[in-house]
Amino acid sequence: MKSIHLVAGARPNFMKVAPLWHALNKEAWCKPVLVHTGQHYDAMMSDVFFSDLGLPAPDFHLGVGSGSHAQQTAAVMTAYEDLCRQTKPDNVVVVGDVNSTMACAIAAKKLGLQVSHLEAGLRSFDRTMPEEINRLVTDAISDLLWTPSPDADENLAREGIPVERIDRVGNIMIDSLVMMQGNISKACVAKRLGLEQKRYGVITLHRPINVDTADALEAALSAIIEVSTSLPLVFPMHPRTRARVEEFGLGRRLERATLIKVCKPLGYVDFMSLLSECAIAITDSGGIQEETCYLGIPCITVRESTERPITITSGSNRLAHMTDMPKLAARILDDRRDGRAGTIPDLWDGRTAERVVASLKRAVG
Repeated sequence: MKSIHLVAGARPNFMKVAPLWHALNKEAWCKPVLVHTGQHYDAMMSDVFFSDLGLPAPDFHLGVGSGSHAQQTAAVMTAYEDLCRQTKPDNVVVVGDVNSTMACAIAAKKLGLQVSHLEAGLRSFDRTMPEEINRLVTDAISDLLWTPSPDADENLAREGIPVERIDRVGNIMIDSLVMMQGNISKACVAKRLGLEQKRYGVITLHRPINVDTADALEAALSAIIEVSTSLPLVFPMHPRTRARVEEFGLGRRLERATLIKVCKPLGYVDFMSLLSECAIAITDSGGIQEETCYLGIPCITVRESTERPITITSGSNRLAHMTDMPKLAARILDDRRDGRAGTIPDLWDGRTAERVVASLKRAVG
């Protein structure tokens, strides 16, 4: 029986690993081994996702924790190298673009192990983003690259990746959404918060460019407060953002904005319940761009670039500078129709894990 390591380190990884773990766990030819690096260790950023997504406790927890990018990457590499020497996996599956993704890929390849990258080929073309460096390095050294969309295939081909290493399988994030749709529909989080369906917006902000300086964070808060004057907003606040709000003494500004409901990060089911019933999402996240695309919800991404341009060409997502965001949000809400925003890209159908399993079986022999 083949041993397949599924590496997850941070919140965005868990939604990608879960459908694949469930699919592999049904197979007789392999054993999925769940490795949690501990990059995200807050219960609301980690434990609740395992519970919501029906994942067992990790087979191995590396307990790396926080630190600078270099410190965290080095700690993951050291811990994961030791684990690989002990367990000798037949294939290491890394997902997404967090530090753990790159670190485990490097550690595994230096031991001569086979590495597969799920969600390969995405590019923002902005190398000031740590995630972009993680994507480039991981794709350059992976043996098998599973892509979600045609633009990802094109990026890899342009970088010289042989076509036989590229396999377009679709968007694994959508598998989690489809898999959990029943629970999501029953959660009714908006109703619990006293909000009307399609009469509120959802905000998520955590990127350094938007929250790590007092000027940037103050501009962000000013923008969302302006939006809230015409639409109630729910703001599940990332621990990083909450720490900066406290550090810069900006808490009172949010407290005075009575139409913004600030809450702690939500679990997967509760957050997707909230997102699926909102009128608009305003975010700097990658995954929310994809989830709103599938759900047909207008999304504004407050960044200069996106590694998911298919969400823009599909018609659901728009990029905006923070200062321009309130006017764009107002236009979107004025133009609001009962129908969906945009179209669903090809292979975003809830069956990506099946295609990954078939591809992986061919690769490991």
